[in-house]
Amino acid sequence: MSAENAKVVSTAPLANSEARWVQLLKIEYKDPKGKPRTWESAERLTRPKGTDIDGVGIFAVLEKPTGPEIILQKQYRPPVDKVTIEVPAGLVDAGETPGEAAIRELKEETGYVGKAVESSPIMFNDPGFCNTNLRMVHVSIDMSLPENQDLKPELEENEFIEVFTVPLTNMYAECKKLEAEGYAIDARVGTIAEGIEIAKQFKL
Repeated sequence: MSAENAKVVSTAPLANSEARWVQLLKIEYKDPKGKPRTWESAERLTRPKGTDIDGVGIFAVLEKPTGPEIILQKQYRPPVDKVTIEVPAGLVDAGETPGEAAIRELKEETGYVGKAVESSPIMFNDPGFCNTNLRMVHVSIDMSLPENQDLKPELEENEFIEVFTVPLTNMYAECKKLEAEGYAIDARVGTIAEGIEIAKQFKL
């Protein structure tokens, strides 16, 4: 997959009346010293009522004879006009738990059928810019299941996702290699990779 296959053709200001997914907000607040200040923020419009998160990221690892490999994907993202290296992820539907959303999104985007085993604390993607948040859900995958031998993703018409795996032991080096090739590295992928390197460095 190459960014040459998809590209931004124009940009323009977005009126609030046209916005389906996000809106811009002007926040008036007081700083720790009581001084009035303002802040510009973006806010998602899609969070279901009664839910404390917008979406989930999925940490799914395949146990292979050569060592564990994380499931990643390549997907073009117009805001950065690049193909981005990401973990499988998606928005939570009304009434879904984080685990249910993760299992659904993993099946839809990659074809793998998994089981949610753990959820992270709520993580805010970029709290200086927006209120978007998620939970990282750890998913186990039983490779003995027939459905995990014959993968059948269920992509939507506007989704173009290439799935691949990377050994956890050299994930950091692979991120550097992919960046040098012109890919953008999603913060969740980079943070996992850097965490593995830090664990190696300090022998945790």
